[in-house]
Amino acid sequence: MTMANEAGHPPALEYEKLIMSARPQVYLTRKECFSACHRLHSPFLSEEANRQVYGKCNNPNGHGHNYTVEVTVRGPVDSKTGMVMNITDLKEYMNQAIMKKLDHLNLDKDVPYFKNLASTTENVAIFIWDSLKLIMNKPELLYEIKIYETDKNSVIYRGEKHTVGHHHHHEAAKQPRVTNSSENSSNLSSDSDG
Repeated sequence: MTMANEAGHPPALEYEKLIMSARPQVYLTRKECFSACHRLHSPFLSEEANRQVYGKCNNPNGHGHNYTVEVTVRGPVDSKTGMVMNITDLKEYMNQAIMKKLDHLNLDKDVPYFKNLASTTENVAIFIWDSLKLIMNKPELLYEIKIYETDKNSVIYRGEKHTVGHHHHHEAAKQPRVTNSSENSSNLSSDSDG
């Protein structure tokens, strides 16, 4: 058992070791906004299927959004700096991965990543995640990308991968699928305001 000093605290060296081994983990989030246009259209679907799946968002002339992106990093608070990450560094990473690559661009025509991939907000979140991971000094700190596409719709991506074949069919089979009337309409895309 460790001896305590007069104030009831463990000796300084022991206390420092305790602090270093159990440093608090903190989540740090920075927000950025960018504007971009796109057309929801999948090269893997027919023209008719694209119209049915994406509805008005499949308009050949496209449409635009003012996206709000929140990037969250997670990690221990550095004992010397008192920070998980310098916010100036996070700002610069976001500038490189988001603003320079997406702001005021046509996602489908100006961003090669979306040449053969539907530019849904889900895919934009994955693109931002992957772009940040490539440039961050400590990519293991990246925790979450949250994109607000509209005031009503947002997407969160934390880097998880879905392994094909590991569905929970037996659980889904037990639960009745409840639909609302809007699901029976033509537009089910995440891009709509519904």
